[in-house]
Amino acid sequence: MGLFHCPFGVPYYDCEGCIDCGMCLATTKEQMIEASKIVREHLRSEQKENGATKKIAVCGKGGVGKSTIVVLLANVLLEEGYSIAVMDTDESNPGLSRLCGFDGEPAPLKDLLSQVPEEQSGPDAEWLRKDRIAFGDVPAEYVIEKDEFKFLMVGKIEDPFQGCACTMADLTRDLVKKLDTKEKEIVVIDTEAGVESFGRGVERSVDTVLVIVEPSFQSIALAERIHYMARGMGIKRIRAILNKVNSAQSEQKMIDELKKNNIAVLGTIGFDNEINEAGFEGRALGGESGAKNDIKQMMKALLAAG
Repeated sequence: MGLFHCPFGVPYYDCEGCIDCGMCLATTKEQMIEASKIVREHLRSEQKENGATKKIAVCGKGGVGKSTIVVLLANVLLEEGYSIAVMDTDESNPGLSRLCGFDGEPAPLKDLLSQVPEEQSGPDAEWLRKDRIAFGDVPAEYVIEKDEFKFLMVGKIEDPFQGCACTMADLTRDLVKKLDTKEKEIVVIDTEAGVESFGRGVERSVDTVLVIVEPSFQSIALAERIHYMARGMGIKRIRAILNKVNSAQSEQKMIDELKKNNIAVLGTIGFDNEINEAGFEGRALGGESGAKNDIKQMMKALLAAG
């Protein structure tokens, strides 16, 4: 048995969906690197234009404002007449549902994990085994909604010795892949900080990656890593959003650094004290703000380019 997970979520070697890369059989770093080369070549061979913006992953370093921007994105898209599903896939950070304006949280999707295998065909998990899953297929206990705004939560690590989040990542990856978005429906995914989700293939089926970057060396360096990994997955629409920028000089320095790695900048959000206070107090990000207006312009550009 190898030491590495299948990047495509195939349950065992040589079954349907296996590309014979050998990742699941690799027992050394050298074997893993060779398998990775096969995976990347396979993804390049299948690489296509991303088409319309339907599934957006919001990524970046911890503390850069991913969750805040997820909520602003959702609110702007709702005002533009879209149906939005926000997926909280961060196993650590709490409170996203409050920022979205909901009073509570849905049941976490991780509750289904013991029912997902085929031999345990519990009725609550049957919808997960569909080839395509529409917004309306998700059982009511796992989604809270208001008008055209839906919120789902994969789950949190809440107890010591609970184990790693790999199974939750597998569930997220498979659900994102199967979600069948109709016209004027968009999924916005709040990912965990860093690049671990890319290592688990969570972003494999998204068409858009938005990297949130703050004015720091670590944030820019991580943005470069995310860009590299997203391109390796075959994702072409990768854009940086500069956040917490307090001067034109800082903005230009960030743009210049990102440009060195061919990372396109979608737009810039200056430091917004009202947004900062709302996040500190855990209250809904409603009403107008400079940050929301900035996001509105970015979304118009992104959707027009789709």
